[in-house]
Amino acid sequence: MKRREKKAAALRYTHGVDPAPRLVAKGRDWLAERIITLAREHGVPIREDRNLVEVLSTLDLYQEIPEELYRAVAEVLAYLYRMNREFQG
Repeated sequence: MKRREKKAAALRYTHGVDPAPRLVAKGRDWLAERIITLAREHGVPIREDRNLVEVLSTLDLYQEIPEELYRAVAEVLAYLYRMNREFQG
């Protein structure tokens, strides 16, 4: 039985500052685990979306996401903003 490869990607986006979200980290297996661990240590919310990670992993680091991904990433950002409000409120 083949083990499923773990992948992770991290985006950075500051409303009003960044023109679009940008890929700032990506990795698989041990590097994916490290990205996830660092996110947790710094209180960065995590959302699992295997399909989106697959597409993001094809981008170059620090590349702005292409317009075709705006909708998918907007859904993730909306989720994260809700999580932040709940955590702070």
